[in-house]
Amino acid sequence: MCSFRIEVGIEQRILEKLEQWQKEEGTLPEILELYRDLLLAQIEARSRIPSSKPRVTQTEIAAKIRQGIPLLKWGALSIDWAVAQDAFRAAAEGISRHTDSGARGLANLASDLPTLQDVARAWYEGLPLSRRKGRYRVKVNPLSVAIHCAIKPFLSAQAEALIDKVPQDQWRRGHCPICGGKPDLAYLARDAGARWLICSRCDTEWLYQRLQCPYCENQNHELLAYFPDESGTYRLYVCNKCHTYLKAVDLRNAKTDTLLPLERVLTADLDRQGHEKGYRPGWAGRR
Repeated sequence: MCSFRIEVGIEQRILEKLEQWQKEEGTLPEILELYRDLLLAQIEARSRIPSSKPRVTQTEIAAKIRQGIPLLKWGALSIDWAVAQDAFRAAAEGISRHTDSGARGLANLASDLPTLQDVARAWYEGLPLSRRKGRYRVKVNPLSVAIHCAIKPFLSAQAEALIDKVPQDQWRRGHCPICGGKPDLAYLARDAGARWLICSRCDTEWLYQRLQCPYCENQNHELLAYFPDESGTYRLYVCNKCHTYLKAVDLRNAKTDTLLPLERVLTADLDRQGHEKGYRPGWAGRR
């Protein structure tokens, strides 16, 4: 019987792998430097968050899962905003160092707590960020990255506290059972090749159908396809109904030390291919 999963403690393994690559190559690509800075900010924030206890009962959890309702709505998410502000500032500094996204306004926004809270809620609820950034001249993409960096430590802490309480084999939906986020990566398990989705926000993993689009629930196999790479390790799933794509790693053909969160960055070429083929990332939603 399958259960939902979160790989705890994977951040340190990712840092060690990046350090090893840097020693071997002499330097890291800019995108991996940024990824490491954001990861360090999240680790620092997480170290300041006390152990979380679920605020919902087992009966409430079971009822929500049956109805397809994620367990952590915005109002149920406990956030220490002083910690979140520090993580947001650290993300802004990293974005400014490694990109030309004009992230200067992010640092100013970090000090405006009411606006930061409003933007964070909009991000969490999938509302357009462009209408909520106030007077701050920040681009939407770096703003979304910084918000995610600030909120993810709290999401992950609470997801880990809830994951073992979620009834097994009762969730085959296209959004995360914990926070409602959409998947931005999938993998095929090493044993039987079952497809698991990974939440773009809290990293919860859940089992999903092989022949179904998680974004529009299309099951018409004539409108579904995937493009494998030459090694058979990576796949680009596409849906010709909603015109979205989903990246995937086939662990049956992958290296044994594959770190799935890191694969989000390492598979940037799959994103390029998806856009070139006319598809959009299904997890991105409105901005």
